[in-house]
Amino acid sequence: MRHAARRALLTAAAALVLAGCATTSPRPAGPARPAAPPSRQDEDRLLKAAERRLVADCLDAQGLTLPATTRTHAPAPGPAPRADTRLEAALFGRDPRELSLTLATGLTVTANSDGCLATARAELYGDQHRWFRAQVTVDNLRAEAQARMKDDPAHRAALDRWTRCAAPSGGPRTGRPDPVVAERCTRESGLADVRARLEPAELATVRTLHRDQVATYEQLRARALRRAAELSAHPTGKNEKKGTDAS
Repeated sequence: MRHAARRALLTAAAALVLAGCATTSPRPAGPARPAAPPSRQDEDRLLKAAERRLVADCLDAQGLTLPATTRTHAPAPGPAPRADTRLEAALFGRDPRELSLTLATGLTVTANSDGCLATARAELYGDQHRWFRAQVTVDNLRAEAQARMKDDPAHRAALDRWTRCAAPSGGPRTGRPDPVVAERCTRESGLADVRARLEPAELATVRTLHRDQVATYEQLRARALRRAAELSAHPTGKNEKKGTDAS
């Protein structure tokens, strides 16, 4: 990963770990109501909170913390200070990247298997190699479905109309059109309607093609939710000795 991208990830990771520190006051006692099953969003929040805690514990074991300033300010461009370089390596691991997956769209996604983010995910999901492949596949199902739509004659015709609308002079476009123009052309060319008609079927097709990875994703996510619930039920102090080896 290039330096600028790594620095951006460092900022994002800081926000990830430093967020979620607020506390909530207990609600007044009242009539008991049947607990509604957690929504997917609730589950996502639980998983993110568990990952934040595991990342913070991993960094703490190395005498590191994410600086509060990166919550709202991106690091300045240029060579990273020595402390930031050490923190970056602790978070993201060191190259070369051990995990790699090339998708049907041609995109290759890579990641490190060391570093505190990888360690946290290994703790949650149990097998970071299987989780990496499953997560990357599932996260890109829609992109694959959209790529498949391009072979449809109706989609090609609508895309041609969109191109003529976005570049009425007939010459090559030098860059992305103005978002307002792009949205208007998407509507007027019929591209939006074609996509709305084709995408559900293509998405169902790619989910079937990758059903093994989709099943693995749900299996490992369920495992992570159980582990996250355990962590939530047994909070530890920052300097308390952890009972789980994060290595």
